Amino acid sequence: MEKILLVLHGSPKKEANYWDSFLNLLSGVFQRPRDDFKIAFLQFGQPDIKSALEDYIREGTYKIIVHPFFLSSGLHVSKDIPEILEEAKKMYPEVEILYTRPLGVHEKLAEIVKERIEELGIKSGSAIEIKSFEIIEKEVDLSSFSEEEKVIIKRVIHATADPEFKYTMVFHEEAIPLAIKNLKMGKDILVDVEMVKAGISKKLLKGNQVLSYLSEITEEPEEGTRTEKAIELALEREKNLGIIAIGNSPTALIKAVEILNKYNIKDIVVIGMPVGFVKALESKLLLSTQNFPFITNLSRKGGSPACSAVINALLRLSQ
Repeated sequence: MEKILLVLHGSPKKEANYWDSFLNLLSGVFQRPRDDFKIAFLQFGQPDIKSALEDYIREGTYKIIVHPFFLSSGLHVSKDIPEILEEAKKMYPEVEILYTRPLGVHEKLAEIVKERIEELGIKSGSAIEIKSFEIIEKEVDLSSFSEEEKVIIKRVIHATADPEFKYTMVFHEEAIPLAIKNLKMGKDILVDVEMVKAGISKKLLKGNQVLSYLSEITEEPEEGTRTEKAIELALEREKNLGIIAIGNSPTALIKAVEILNKYNIKDIVVIGMPVGFVKALESKLLLSTQNFPFITNLSRKGGSPACSAVINALLRLSQ
């Protein structure tokens, strides 16, 4: 069993010694369990190097890679840490303890310095958004998608900070063209909950109304959910719908699919992105098999921000 130990100097400021989130990042980069990584401190923080090594050895670790999380080979890196490791090697000769170079001079460090300096000029909301999309384009390969699909996926990743949507988004071939056409014609958008409505940019709407019928259902129905009944009521009343956007309720999505199939409606685009552990994925899998136009993501993830992001992307494409 091999484990990795990062050695930091440590700080009297307690919160400066909190690096758990960095260990989570390392776990992702290495694609190894989080328990394979620990942090030890030379001063001020706990555990110290000796204690961290002993913890690993008690767990049955036979190989420990120690990385000095320092910029250069000063006394701590060249003398203090090696002395502690040599003592540990004598005490535990059966354990292989390896010592890496410090961070040192590396082009990626130069890139980080550049990024930190450039951040000084990123103060407005628009500048932050531009920089965010630059990062997404740099880190997420969307080359397999059409230009319109890229716009939508980037918006969803921006809204959720979750690149996984690259792998789960599914588009019916007619969905984007029809959604753009409907929006240009001034057709309305029906949403399942107010949070989706709140996330849609009012500046981008060109005469389109964003409708929510949830407030019309004041009591819990004997069968089904309030959102399900709200979608049903809206589809009975509204005659100018171009998009149905479900960001929260799987049952509302299932009901929308049922009604559109019942009346053979194919001129409304369904954006189905409910989030959750119960019926969320199942409702989206159902949507993905339909003949009418849809946009969805095949995972438990989703939610109002992701759903609103799809709408905002479509509104931008329709300008």
